[in-house]
Amino acid sequence: MARSSEKIRVMIVFGTRPEVIKLGPVVKALRARGRTFSTSTCFTAQHRRMCDPLFRLFAITPDHDLDIMTERQSLKDIVTRTMQRLDPILAKEKPHMVIVQGDTTSAFAAALVAFYRHIFVGHVEAGLRTGDLWNPYPEELNRQLISRVAELNFAPTARARRALLDEGVPEGRIFVTGNTVIDALMFTVAKARARRPRASDRGRAGRRLILVTAHRRENFGTGITEICAALLDLVERNDDLEIFLPVHPNPAVKEPIERALSKHSRITLSPPLEYVELVRIMERSSLVLTDSGGLQEEAPALGKPVVVMRDETERPEIVEAGGAVLAGPHRDRIVKSVEKILHDPKTYARMAHVRNPFGDGRASERIAKILDGWFGSHGADTSALRKRYEYAPAKNTRRGARR
Repeated sequence: MARSSEKIRVMIVFGTRPEVIKLGPVVKALRARGRTFSTSTCFTAQHRRMCDPLFRLFAITPDHDLDIMTERQSLKDIVTRTMQRLDPILAKEKPHMVIVQGDTTSAFAAALVAFYRHIFVGHVEAGLRTGDLWNPYPEELNRQLISRVAELNFAPTARARRALLDEGVPEGRIFVTGNTVIDALMFTVAKARARRPRASDRGRAGRRLILVTAHRRENFGTGITEICAALLDLVERNDDLEIFLPVHPNPAVKEPIERALSKHSRITLSPPLEYVELVRIMERSSLVLTDSGGLQEEAPALGKPVVVMRDETERPEIVEAGGAVLAGPHRDRIVKSVEKILHDPKTYARMAHVRNPFGDGRASERIAKILDGWFGSHGADTSALRKRYEYAPAKNTRRGARR
């Protein structure tokens, strides 16, 4: 499909906080090429309150709002309402491509309904895999299914590319770009540092801060209970530690965490933070404990060791590089991992100074250039586009931070 003088119509669909963080820079990059692209945005509203501050951060006003959110919604509810409400919008706007990110259920639903309408699908952060359909659940299945319908797969790393090739995705449909979360992080770090310091930013003298996030569906129940027990062990055994935990609003997460942790003086529970504030807390933390995907990429970029509270990760690059360890949602393993990192200066220094494999802050720019070239030469050999625009991490680039 050689491009005519008509603009390339691209619709970006997002519904959760991580999607907006990782697609916000893509929206900005495409809109910066306004002569080439007509870019619209569609918000499923899966995380409405958590996303509104991000829209302000990235200066995005969604063109369409599907408003799918209901209390205690099921995965089936998300899929059916997303497809039912997005389909007439696609029928009216007729975009040349729909872009989704990652592995959410709404991303899968949006990709599927676009495929049904014979609209090209672009998948940002494609190729992440654990190989276990039940871990993480349902994300591992979602991202595999999106890959089956995506025309363009924007893989963050060479490992992600290999996973796609192993599954039979044609090489011409895969481009290594780096991860757009690093674009968002660099943009946000500048915003955070420009804000006036507050008294709370300085922390308590002589204490080390641990940032914790926990919200994964596969950790509901026993996993959350084990994580809470580990956090209590850590503050009881280490007088110099403080824990800061922004609590996800899902009742399956919020209720057990508040019940277990709300009364300890060195554990601070807060509502979900705006992204700028989360980055500010991360910058002054000594360590990050998380079951999130994005923080496994962001924390090493700021020189922060990571303990991953999951048994599997689709981001093994940072574990192999030495910047993160897998502890799972297991009380004893979490405590042992954290204390080894914080009590052994050599271990801490090694983890804080690894090369981050996830990007250089220009992934969104690469995606825009690849889309421009691909639509201009669709059907031709894409090797020239890969050679010109793909991301190759510098071998000796290191980023550290003070302990």
